[in-house]
Amino acid sequence: MKHNLVSTFLFLFLQCIGILAQGPTPAPTPPPTRASAPAPGPPGPTNVTKILEKAGQCSTFIRLLQTTQEISQITSLLNNSNSITIFVPPDNAFLSMKAGTLNSFNDQQKAELIKFHILPQYFSISQFQTASNPVQTQAGGTSNREFPINITTNGTSVNITTGIVNASISSTIYTDSQLAIYQVDKVLLPLQFFVPPAPAPAPAPPKPKKKADSSDSDSTSALSSGAISLVPDIFCAINSPRGFVLFLAVFSFVYVSS
Repeated sequence: MKHNLVSTFLFLFLQCIGILAQGPTPAPTPPPTRASAPAPGPPGPTNVTKILEKAGQCSTFIRLLQTTQEISQITSLLNNSNSITIFVPPDNAFLSMKAGTLNSFNDQQKAELIKFHILPQYFSISQFQTASNPVQTQAGGTSNREFPINITTNGTSVNITTGIVNASISSTIYTDSQLAIYQVDKVLLPLQFFVPPAPAPAPAPPKPKKKADSSDSDSTSALSSGAISLVPDIFCAINSPRGFVLFLAVFSFVYVSS
């Protein structure tokens, strides 16, 4: 009996020593913390080229945007929070132009042609109803020989007149609060490309001098100088006896005649 108690005691004693030798149980290792993702930056400007590529049938207009570098100007305007409206003719509108028309334009005219399709403000379809004609484009001012267009509406139909072309909006390609892109059925051709500016009025010719005045003044001067030159002769004649008698005779004749 005593032997069993001693054995049990020794067993428990050794178990306690083993537990104490192991030390405290280590705390569980926390999982590694993940770095928080950076906050998304502000969205960049709308990519007009991608919008037109997605719409399709705009390859000629896209090529002109790129070769004239007007796409950079559009991106800059949008990046600086400017609002614009773009009219985009499809490829078949360029094909329907008179043969050689587009190739006849020089580089400056091609750039002006693209700008002529851009309005420096945002227009929704309903806002065209209140547009004030002539409407200015990015190509220039609103005088008859610059680059204006006229916009008229009939319900939801929007018509555009350039003086050379009458076009209509056929569909909406893209619109938000800053950018509107509409497809038009014809290429908008500026009047200035085909009708030269009116020549400036010629200056008025100088008024000719009156010859009569000069002749009259010459005659008056001649008479005055002649009369003055006769004065010494008259006085000389009066100083002589005969001259004095002749003077009295002439004076008496004049007096009696009057």
